[in-house]
Amino acid sequence: MGRQPLPATGGQIVSAVELPRAARQEGASAATESSVAVMARLYHVPLSPFCRKVRLTLAEKRIDVELLEERYWEPSQDFMRRNPAGKVPVLRHEGKMLSESQAICEYLDETIPNPPLVPKTAEARYEMRRICTWFDDKFHVEVTSNLLYERVNKKIMNAGYPDSGRIKMGSARIKFHLDYMDWLLGQRRWLAGNDMTLADFTAAAHLSCLDYINDVDWARSALVHEWYSKIKSRPAFRTLLADQLPGLPPPAHYADLDF
Repeated sequence: MGRQPLPATGGQIVSAVELPRAARQEGASAATESSVAVMARLYHVPLSPFCRKVRLTLAEKRIDVELLEERYWEPSQDFMRRNPAGKVPVLRHEGKMLSESQAICEYLDETIPNPPLVPKTAEARYEMRRICTWFDDKFHVEVTSNLLYERVNKKIMNAGYPDSGRIKMGSARIKFHLDYMDWLLGQRRWLAGNDMTLADFTAAAHLSCLDYINDVDWARSALVHEWYSKIKSRPAFRTLLADQLPGLPPPAHYADLDF
């Protein structure tokens, strides 16, 4: 978690993991912000798909950001003041505290419209939001939570041993979702249409977390493999490929653009 991510073109990523605890307190924020000269500050967890979706959006919009890892399962009073729901991500942007990943990303797209990630027509926006909800709700419940929580989160939180039943369930359900993605990509260039949108970043955020723990069968669908290769090659993705968790290294292909 202490490794500094590579910057996306036009945007600087600053890792603040090793800042003293006091420097991370709200009372010291002014001094910290002036020293690193960033526009935004993201409280996040590296292997959270919801945080990764926001990180991708920030990088695509070329917004300079300071990343601070937040142990949301041991929330501080300062963090609870930032988001009483006790969840990450939380984005501090231009003096505002923003929470909920989908709301954050759409806010960023409205305030910084280029490059656009939300379609212009109502029909296209509906399809984008439908796909985003599919991954953040259905995929997360059936796949991400079963695989990522059991293999990684329990270890980090000291929450016991992995549940093999849940792991088997997640491994089985991901096949259905990859097949559904294959069907979508057989009809369109990107998941929600012929232009890349927030739907693609949402799906890629979930799959990148699972790829970190080697739980994606990229050979199952040539279309999904090609789609992820295009997303993975974008400069905005560099910050995710640089992530390293102590004691839990990714597989060799994780950061390989020619995986």
